[in-house]
Amino acid sequence: MASLGKASRGVIKDYPNFDADHDAELLRKAMKGLGTDESAIISILTTRSSNQRLKISLQYKTLFGRGAGTDEKCLIEILASRTNQELKAIIQAYKEEYGKDLEESIVSDTSGHFQRILVILLQANRDESTTYDEGAVKIDAQELFQAGELKCGTDESMFLSIIGSKSVHHLRQVFKEYMKISGYQIEESIASETSGNLRSTLLAVVKCIRSVPGYFAETLHNAMKGSGTDDDTLIRVMISRSEVDLLDIRKVFYENYGRSLHSMIKSDTSGDYRNALLSICGGEDN
Repeated sequence: MASLGKASRGVIKDYPNFDADHDAELLRKAMKGLGTDESAIISILTTRSSNQRLKISLQYKTLFGRGAGTDEKCLIEILASRTNQELKAIIQAYKEEYGKDLEESIVSDTSGHFQRILVILLQANRDESTTYDEGAVKIDAQELFQAGELKCGTDESMFLSIIGSKSVHHLRQVFKEYMKISGYQIEESIASETSGNLRSTLLAVVKCIRSVPGYFAETLHNAMKGSGTDDDTLIRVMISRSEVDLLDIRKVFYENYGRSLHSMIKSDTSGDYRNALLSICGGEDN
């Protein structure tokens, strides 16, 4: 998974000479009266970092008394893709914002093995070592094989404990070994042996273990392919990854789907919505 210590591979940086009060005033002018100045809104919101947008939102509410405008898919996406540090920051921010414990909120709204994998991920305690032991790799691969393909009924607990807590480098080797002994990719076994939200979560975690940019490239592609666009997912991913690894996501998107993210957004959206997304996207790839 991406490390916070690495240089950002995002496309949006902190805006120089930032002034939250000034931006809030400009947004107010752009939205009041007859009609809306969409270009001014897009220009401001797609060139400020997330931290700066939060400051604008707070200042806007302070000045004008208005706030600027959880589903399971969103919950799975976030918990499967974030690093230990990022998850700890989310947990702390949730507590500060809502006065509640995030784990308690999730436990009260979920159940079964789906609840268990979410709680495991929420511990933000994934092994972060960058080395692996070949013996341990073989043991875990065999444990997964025994828990799934060789068992009448799946031992979900084994999948949860190994996939939910072992290091990225270790698990990448486990997946290779699993393929050798079973003849299946781990994703194939998960898809056939589990169902519902548990299946979705485990698949998301595995895909993020393999490649976080790859996971989000697929998520964006799925949000736009076929009839209709999953706007919530498209907006959430574009904004949340714009300062992290959108350049990497764009690269993988082009390699995997033979067209650029920019071109797909351009063809599958329209109007000011499209202009905003294209501004966040930051450029064409070829």
